[in-house]
Amino acid sequence: MSTNLTRLLTFFRFGKENKISHPANKFLTPQKFHELEKILNISIKNKSHFIQALIHRSFLEELEDDDTSNERLEFLGDSVLSLVVAEYLFQKFPDEDEGFLTKIRARLVNRTALSDAAEEIGLAKFILIDHNLSNTFARASKTVLSDGLEAVIGAIYLDHGLKVSKEFIYRILIEPITKENDYLIDENYKSQLLEFAQANKIEIPIYKVIKQEGPQHDRIFTVKVSAGKSYEGIGIGKNKKTAEQNAAKAALEKIFSNYNSK
Repeated sequence: MSTNLTRLLTFFRFGKENKISHPANKFLTPQKFHELEKILNISIKNKSHFIQALIHRSFLEELEDDDTSNERLEFLGDSVLSLVVAEYLFQKFPDEDEGFLTKIRARLVNRTALSDAAEEIGLAKFILIDHNLSNTFARASKTVLSDGLEAVIGAIYLDHGLKVSKEFIYRILIEPITKENDYLIDENYKSQLLEFAQANKIEIPIYKVIKQEGPQHDRIFTVKVSAGKSYEGIGIGKNKKTAEQNAAKAALEKIFSNYNSK
């Protein structure tokens, strides 16, 4: 165990600063740790797993350490999460093929879904993060939160095993998302438009930025998509990816409107 991780553990046991940096005092007080148990709805046995799960790599400069970030636990948690979600989908959709299951799993386990779940339980206030990054946390939050949640899942797995990990994943991720059937709706409009073009043997969609507005930090992009000579759409978004998705959605709406009118 690293020296700095040992210091953090000592801090939790005795409630003393013990030369720990200010961010650790602020975010990982004994009271905060008690609150963490409440939001996770578990009794933590090995605190070291959860301390490591909450250390973002940017915080290593504060600790002057190079081996205690949450990246290894993130790797483990990602595997546990994939297994639990895959098992859930395998049992829920016994007649669907691998392609369908893969698509649905991607909608349940993605950066947005994980960060939303982490935000819902209030995980952000427990993550140890460099103060410079915390100043721009709004822009980095999805990645930081999703990675942190996966690391916490890894910690729960090490502390309690698969059964408790599965219960946690069901409670904070699977059940809230699958409560409605919206997750079954394919919102990858670019993929749908490409499949339509291939199925109807027309040219593959081409996306082109036709307008950029606003200051550098708050750009608005307008994108036009063309699929062959007959199908096109225009979309707007704060980045090119979103604008392209909206353009593809507009093109699909025109296509379906034409089909329905026939």
